[in-house]
Amino acid sequence: MTSQKLKKRKKWTKKIVVALKKLFPKAKIALKYKNNWELLVAVILSAQCTDKKVNEVTEKLFKKYKTLDDYVKADRKEFEKDVRSTGFYRNKAKNILAAAKIIKEKFGGKIPRTMEEILTLPGVARKTANVVLGNAYGVVEGIAVDTHVWRLSRKFDLTDYDDPVKIERDLMKLLPKKEWFDFTYRMIEYGRKICPARKHNCSTHQLSKIYPSVANRWCIKKSNL
Repeated sequence: MTSQKLKKRKKWTKKIVVALKKLFPKAKIALKYKNNWELLVAVILSAQCTDKKVNEVTEKLFKKYKTLDDYVKADRKEFEKDVRSTGFYRNKAKNILAAAKIIKEKFGGKIPRTMEEILTLPGVARKTANVVLGNAYGVVEGIAVDTHVWRLSRKFDLTDYDDPVKIERDLMKLLPKKEWFDFTYRMIEYGRKICPARKHNCSTHQLSKIYPSVANRWCIKKSNL
């Protein structure tokens, strides 16, 4: 990113942040959970699945598996059936149950508090790590790039990349650190309630008025997050 482009993008980003704060002042995570372990489970299940569906699944799942030990002792085939409707259920089940054993044996039954440590868990990449660390401990080391953040960051020319890690790096350059955590959830709300991932006219949308020349850019492209 050239210095000129960085300056231009910082200008747009500042305006976007102001607009998002007015639209969604209290935006927060939509997943339901009662403790940090359940948060991690829900976030892993949310990959390529809607939060609504995950909440439907975890409502039953968290009643059946109440403690970390329940996951450690769980039968994998049965667990796969329990999370099947979230998609990619075999891989998600394998990662969740493996993570439970590692957390019990290596981390004393507690979710790691650092990016370096939490990334050692199966099924945890930077998006999941950012969501869990921020919501569990208030630890903000980056910006969670979910499908909405991915799509809207590209749409509003905040990045030149498709890769979520590279998009995160660009956003971290554009946003003050104090905005990193809330930015994700405000962008998610904007993507859900105002500018969804289907073909539509964006010209009257609030953020489109900030950057009219890209109003209808990348509205229907989807990532593989």
